[in-house]
Amino acid sequence: MRMRPTARDEEAMRLALAEAAAATATDDVPVGAVVLGPDGAVLGRGRNERELRHDPTAHAEVVAMREAAAALGSWRLDGCALVVTLEPCAMCAGAILQGRIARVVFGAWDDKAGAAGSVLDVLRERRLPHRVEVVAGVLAGEAEAQLAAFFAGRR
Repeated sequence: MRMRPTARDEEAMRLALAEAAAATATDDVPVGAVVLGPDGAVLGRGRNERELRHDPTAHAEVVAMREAAAALGSWRLDGCALVVTLEPCAMCAGAILQGRIARVVFGAWDDKAGAAGSVLDVLRERRLPHRVEVVAGVLAGEAEAQLAAFFAGRR
């Protein structure tokens, strides 16, 4: 079952879209993320930095979760929400589960590598010990447009 977005989800998605836009300066795919604490405060921000850092794990979600964990002084991100412009991949879904994120809000679906309901549904896999509430499609048109513009410029 897909949950409904809140007003805060859209605000946070706009922050994530700004992070995504900044990723293009380093020729990284425009994906951005923010982690919200249980009170709705921004604890971490991230954008794709694979090209910048030469690091295959430097996805926006992982970068934002690392910053949030540092801000909290704990790897346990219980009660936190991750807002990201593109459906998380399997690696990021695994990190989300390991960090105990409670809720994931994403913009665009990733029909090639998504792991939050499109190709796979790792975040709600019943055989795993932790499941995540998923809200899909928040400002999807804007997220899709950023990605389309980036890839059109590369062709």
